[in-house]
Amino acid sequence: MTEAILLVGGKGTRLRPLTVHTPKPMIPAAGVPFLTHQLARARAAGVEHIVLATSYLAEVFEPHFGDGSSLGLHIEYVTEDEPLGTGGAIRNVASLLRSSPDEPVLIFNGDILTGLDIPALVATHRSTGADVSLHLTRVPDPRAYGLVPTDASGRVQAFLEKPQTPEEIVTDQINAGAYVFRRSVIDSIPAGRPVSVERETFPDLLATGAHLQGMVDSTYWLDLGTPQAFVRGSADLVLGRAPSPAVPGRCGDSLVLATASVASDAKLTGGTVVGSGATVGEGARIFGSTILADAVVEPGAVVTDSLVGARARVGARSILTGVVVGDGASVGPDNELRDGVRVWCDARIPQASLRFSSDQ
Repeated sequence: MTEAILLVGGKGTRLRPLTVHTPKPMIPAAGVPFLTHQLARARAAGVEHIVLATSYLAEVFEPHFGDGSSLGLHIEYVTEDEPLGTGGAIRNVASLLRSSPDEPVLIFNGDILTGLDIPALVATHRSTGADVSLHLTRVPDPRAYGLVPTDASGRVQAFLEKPQTPEEIVTDQINAGAYVFRRSVIDSIPAGRPVSVERETFPDLLATGAHLQGMVDSTYWLDLGTPQAFVRGSADLVLGRAPSPAVPGRCGDSLVLATASVASDAKLTGGTVVGSGATVGEGARIFGSTILADAVVEPGAVVTDSLVGARARVGARSILTGVVVGDGASVGPDNELRDGVRVWCDARIPQASLRFSSDQ
């Protein structure tokens, strides 16, 4: 296997305001755009040619990655004029693939952080003679996911919608968002219209007797679709819990990028990232959080499990827990924000305006 398709066209609405100005694969995780980690892992697995299927803010990708040579890859770009879904996006880039009809093509979603053994998935695909092979993972509570039961040999039996009752939970295996397709299967997807691989392509293949193989790999896996998950994923990369050859520094409690300024008595723990040009003031405490480029955390602020956007400011003594502060926003001193609050880009919260506890 030498080529792959990376699906990076989604709008990332669940991640707003992080995705107002930035497509979700380009939001920094552990100091670099998240997409960099996926590209680096693909290259480490032997992939040489990658086609990015773009749509939302498509103009951002190529100026950053160019032809991919800096990563040892050859990258090409295809932009959807209208959203085509997962299957439609795959079909839309088929003309740029170089594989012959029986060769494997790796496909993965642009918002999944995983420790998947990519060569093992390809080896499973080859050894079983499958038309499509799917990475499956087991989750403790599968109710939020589509279920993929398999037989004793790993052959996929069905694709089941999100279960609504306990009786419908027939397996804890879910579709983990990485596939190997036989090239000819890609060419069989209808062109020029929206297609969902989960709801149309895979069930139709099963109905016609195609061989769909599942490989359960329960190493690290995280869907970065929400701000809380994205912050956690970035921290896990810094801590070394999630594998990536693209982390720009040693794994540890924190990652401080060049040109950032951190006061000597500030405390950074839990996989915190401080982006380039950012400033962390005296006595600030930051745990498991991401501070993006040119942001400012003023003295005495406490930031936990949160993301502070580019050029944003957290005022002195303010307390943020599980919060997203959009690019260019300002949280004035002595505020207390908690549990899912999203401060929109360029918003201004005056001093001591929002609290969850008393002023004492």
